Amino acid sequence: MRLRDTMTGSRAAGPRAAGAWAALSLAAALALGQAASPARAAQPAALPAANAQVSPQSMVSHRAAYKLNLDRVRQGGEVIGAEGAMLFEVLDACDGWTTRQRLQLTVADRAGSLVETASDYSTWESKDGKRLRFTLTQTAQGAVTQRISGEAELKGEGQDGVVRYEAPAQAQVALQPGTLLPMAHTIRSLEMARTGKRLLVSPLFDGTSEDGAQDSTTVLSGWTEPRPEARFPLLANQGSARMRIAFFNQGAAGSAGAAAPEYEVGLRYYANGVADEMNMDFGDFAVNAVLQSLDSLPGGC
Repeated sequence: MRLRDTMTGSRAAGPRAAGAWAALSLAAALALGQAASPARAAQPAALPAANAQVSPQSMVSHRAAYKLNLDRVRQGGEVIGAEGAMLFEVLDACDGWTTRQRLQLTVADRAGSLVETASDYSTWESKDGKRLRFTLTQTAQGAVTQRISGEAELKGEGQDGVVRYEAPAQAQVALQPGTLLPMAHTIRSLEMARTGKRLLVSPLFDGTSEDGAQDSTTVLSGWTEPRPEARFPLLANQGSARMRIAFFNQGAAGSAGAAAPEYEVGLRYYANGVADEMNMDFGDFAVNAVLQSLDSLPGGC
């Protein structure tokens, strides 16, 4: 699940879901929304078998709605409250994945002001993990504060690539070798957790910044085997893993004195790409994303 919101003039303060955020998945999500593109006529995607390997074919088309509640605030900080909603949608579009994530967040400060922000983020990512089309619109107090759109292309797995931005201005930014796109990052993280690996460090590009990729560090928990009982049918008989993903400006993670990430998200991903138990840490404050509804969507060829 991956996305950013501008809370104040210079500070980015919205969730980036690393997944089918594509997200965040982030993808994750809290808000309201419809599909990024019309779904093809098909039966709902089947859930993978309990012992199925994590793969692009294991990812399920779905719509997840989350409620955002304040988790904590930084002592002495300006923020005293936050609440909102997010909706994340992912569809199998045969040759790729389309996602749409819409988020609304209201933050209260010590002066008694309320800042209302919203983000609308859509992507298409090829199933080979080489191409990403993206668009992001952010608003604050009802006024558009930022638009980002363009296309990223990687030469191949582990190779470098380039981002060609269309907005806010035409520009080209290089992507370093090893860069992952959002859905590819989700699938890689799940594969690693399933095989007992505990750490994934890579540049990650999701189209939520006009500066190219960010460095990311993903700490993975052990794999939890499926359980038949589940709050939502799509989560029944699905293995899962908890992970925490930290995002840094490129080059900052390894520099002296740069211990604090720009943003962190903790969540549990199921084998089919659904995320729950999400916590988004923006530094000055953190919010929990509580899954409210989860529905299968038609998708595929």
